[in-house]
This record gives sequence, C-alpha cells and structure tokens, in this order.
Amino acid sequence: MIELLAGGIKETLYMTLVSTFIAYVIGIPLGVICFITDKNGICPGRIIHLVTGILINLLRSVPFLILLVAIIPLTRLIVGTTIGSTATIVPLVVAAAPYVARMVESSLKEVDAGVIEAAKSMGSSRLQIIYKVLLPEAKPSLLVGGLISMATILGYSAMAGFVGGGGLGAIAINYGYYRYQTDIMFVTVAFLVLIVQLFQEAGIWLVNRIDKRSA
Repeated sequence: MIELLAGGIKETLYMTLVSTFIAYVIGIPLGVICFITDKNGICPGRIIHLVTGILINLLRSVPFLILLVAIIPLTRLIVGTTIGSTATIVPLVVAAAPYVARMVESSLKEVDAGVIEAAKSMGSSRLQIIYKVLLPEAKPSLLVGGLISMATILGYSAMAGFVGGGGLGAIAINYGYYRYQTDIMFVTVAFLVLIVQLFQEAGIWLVNRIDKRSA
C-alpha cells in the first residue's frame, strides 16, 4: 500500500505540474488576446474579442467529467490511449486553459493604465508593451493565479479517477469507493490537501521574493 500511495503521489504531481505548464502556455496568449482586443485595450478588435470570449466561456461552462468523456476521441488521437495519467493530461489542459486565460486577463486588468500610457508615449510597440510592461507588471498576480489554477487542476485530476485516470484520485475511488476501504480514502485525501498546501506555501514564498526584488 505504501508503494501504491507513493506511485499515486508521483502520478498526481506529474499530471498537475505538466497540465498546469501546458495550460499556461495556451492560456497566457488567450488571456493577452482577450485583454488587448477589448474596446479599451491597446489593440481593439471586436470580432476577435467576441470569438475568443465565446470559446473560453464555452469550454469553461462544461463540467469536467462531461468534458473528460466528450473528448475521449481527441485524447486517444493525441496520446493513443484514454487510460492512465498521461491520457488524463489532455482533458486537464482543455479544461484548465480557458480558466487560466480568464485568470491572466484579470491579472492584466490590474496593471496601472498610466504605466501603459507611459510606454505608448515613449514609442513602444504593441509587442513591447505586452512583453516588457503588461506581463512583468502583472507577474505577482499571475503567480497567485497560477497557485489557484494548480489547486483547481489537482482537483480535476482527482475526479479523473472515475474514468481510468491515475494518481491519488484513482486510488481513493478504487479502494475507498468501490472496495469500501474508507481509511485509504482518508489517507489519499490527506495527501491531496498536503500537496495543495505545499504548492501554496511555495508560491507565496516566491511571490514575496519577487515583491521584495521589485521594491
């Protein structure tokens, strides 16, 4: 059982970290597009903003378990299987990327408009404003959003255990739910809570260091 739990922890960390990374690779550009194409953005574009917003809201409105089943053909096409921790990453990314996009958009809206106007007056291009002003200024907020996103993805990974996903969620369901071994279920829940707390503490430490350097 110790080996089983150790393997479950490794699979959970693997799914969570990889899914969060890929979700941010996709979500940051989507969030930036939503922000800059807004009517008050640096590059207003009503149609692009509308289409991107509809896509994000559509994916966010689908419950994860339904999404998990609905994109089984896509998961099989990309990974070659629908069972296991690697296969679970596909629906995790699809579910988390729109969530991350909204988090990024919200973080960018916190940037002082005066800083953006100052960059414009100095002749900065739109790309320079994005990469040298918006993202660096929003870095602490983006990191906090990353912690929230990571905890959400961790919860999604646990739910994936119902349809053959790996990790602690699968152990909790297979032993705690199907075999009525509630003690194992409580242990897996305790490990999930511990992982979230470790992520949170590490993230807060990182945010504080960045704030001190900025000061």
